[in-house]
Amino acid sequence: MRAQRWRGARTALRMLGVAWALPNTLVGLVAGAIGLAFGARPSMRRADLAIAFAHFPTPFARDGALVLGNAILHTGASLDCDCETYAHRAGLACEPPVRLCDHERAHVLQYMALGPLFLPLYFLCGGIGVRNRFERAADRYARSGRGWWPWAAGADRPRR
Repeated sequence: MRAQRWRGARTALRMLGVAWALPNTLVGLVAGAIGLAFGARPSMRRADLAIAFAHFPTPFARDGALVLGNAILHTGASLDCDCETYAHRAGLACEPPVRLCDHERAHVLQYMALGPLFLPLYFLCGGIGVRNRFERAADRYARSGRGWWPWAAGADRPRR
């Protein structure tokens, strides 16, 4: 009985998170719909709590992904692959690459917790790069399955 209540509470929290992230998700879905005209392919990612658009065309990056709420736009064929982190690219990380799907799932969870506040906070924390606590938390989550919250204890510095 207790497990059933916990499952129900978890489902309700997820639904609230999806609703809270909806303004950003709508932007992602519109972008994804535009991408369909240029070869993007949608898929439902239940484990990642998102709709993903693979082969998303972009003039900016060859390999990468962008999360907008519960929508993931990515340039590759699949999120189920290893990827280097910003720490790897900056020469700061000695760990193995992380799974792209796990890293992006962390950003989906961050959006579900912060909703419309995610983007302003993300850019206030440094934007795209190794110093951003949101990126470090997503890498931590991708490595361990825990710690997606950007203000977790001990999460304030990238590893050298």
